[in-house]
Amino acid sequence: MPEKPIQGEKRVFVTGNEVVAWAALAAGAEIMYGYPITPQNEIMHYWTRMIPKYGRRFLQTEDELSAGFTTVGGVLAGRRAFTATAGPGNTLMQEPISMAEAMRLPIVVVVQQRGGPSTATVIYSQQEVTLTTLGGNGEGLRVVYSTATHQELFDYTIKSFNTAWKYRFPTFVLGDGYQAKMRESLTFYDPAERGIEMVPTDAYVGRPGMPGVDRPPKHMRNTYNMEEELYEVLQGYLADFAKAAPEIAEHETFDTEDADLVIISHGVVSRACKMAVRDLREQGYKVGYFRPITLRPMPEKELQEVAGKAKQLLVVESAQGQLARLVKEVIYGSTAEMLSLFKPGVGITSEEVIARVKEIKG
Repeated sequence: MPEKPIQGEKRVFVTGNEVVAWAALAAGAEIMYGYPITPQNEIMHYWTRMIPKYGRRFLQTEDELSAGFTTVGGVLAGRRAFTATAGPGNTLMQEPISMAEAMRLPIVVVVQQRGGPSTATVIYSQQEVTLTTLGGNGEGLRVVYSTATHQELFDYTIKSFNTAWKYRFPTFVLGDGYQAKMRESLTFYDPAERGIEMVPTDAYVGRPGMPGVDRPPKHMRNTYNMEEELYEVLQGYLADFAKAAPEIAEHETFDTEDADLVIISHGVVSRACKMAVRDLREQGYKVGYFRPITLRPMPEKELQEVAGKAKQLLVVESAQGQLARLVKEVIYGSTAEMLSLFKPGVGITSEEVIARVKEIKG
């Protein structure tokens, strides 16, 4: 029996892509399917370098479509399978992800966002938010964790496998090119030693016994002859997602109780916003911080409460309003003024956030 990849706790200084590979090992992932695309390539490289020692598997496919569909196949066979991609690869994977959504398959996808559209840049952006949360044909029945630090990349990669297999919806870890490539300190740990019990996997197909005789037959469908059939199935899925949403949704917030302006951001940009809020507070500005960790489902109740108290909301993101659209949907009817700092495909500093707040405040 191969030894555990991580025993106890270990302080490390590594890239985000290394973090994802180690976290997947710690979570008990059995196989990765993938196709090279920057900036997530090293997830595949580190995974393949480490797995011979731990009895895990890897398959490089001919493109991202195949990577997505083989991940679906691995899950159908009961394997704890995952894939990783970015940019155009995320676009191509929306077809198999839509299939996974239609069949309630717990696939795990790590996305290291790059600038778009199309090939564009291979570096950084937050321009895959709409694609990841609501891409594909369907109703967006998926879970999306947006990470801000390497520690969160580790924590939420592990958590994504549990979320996927517990609720049976496709689950994403949404990172970015900066997180993928930069090095940062964090703590590796064995989930079991922290009391994290991994949800077991089970096969959808190939189970022992004769269907209809030894066990109930399994109906796996992603296509329907009549509109009413699809409607009936979707009503059940939508009800399941709505019931699970409050359990899944996560956020981070501080200094919002007396704030007249609240800064809303996600992912790596929230690091700059957090620093900006603390500096602005020291300067006497009543500014608060709100960060949705899950972009799908959004932390609706908490965001609505913040919007009900604040006079102004400043959405800061490295995209042209993709997070802002999700926020507007949640707080529809709020009287808070919506303001923005959008820099699509470009990093945002705390100094820029501070300058924007001071511009707003005159």
